[in-house]
Amino acid sequence: MGLAERIGKAPVSELNLREMPRIESGATVRDAVQVMRQAGLGCAMVMSDDKPVGMFTEGILREAFAENPQVIDDPVTDHLAASFPKVYLDDTIDMVLSAMQVNNTRFICVVDSDENVVGLTGQKGLMEFVAEEFPRQVMVQRIGGEAVTGQREGA
Repeated sequence: MGLAERIGKAPVSELNLREMPRIESGATVRDAVQVMRQAGLGCAMVMSDDKPVGMFTEGILREAFAENPQVIDDPVTDHLAASFPKVYLDDTIDMVLSAMQVNNTRFICVVDSDENVVGLTGQKGLMEFVAEEFPRQVMVQRIGGEAVTGQREGA
């Protein structure tokens, strides 16, 4: 089975999901940035009563700072994405790719059938899936690791 067939049939639940950084709707932009930094991710889900109300991303932060550097103490709800892309656990992986392209984003929220946030996926999750599914076709190397070549270079 080829890559296109595999991502067209495999459910999102087969991806390595990351924990979605969460902040409450009463938080400030500063709080959101702190949560994102601690998680080492470029987004956080803003929650109200355990339900997602919006996504705050590093892209939104960049745009807000470009307009007014004082936004750091604004309520984060003033700076949320108009909508955030989401997929369900039983959706196919190609829906993640489609949502990333349509929404021009690296991050996709994964929810269960009750709309509860179960994790985060996106660009990194897709690359890990491809590397794990096709290890003979994809050489993977950890960042900062020693370079390893599949074959000898040169003559």
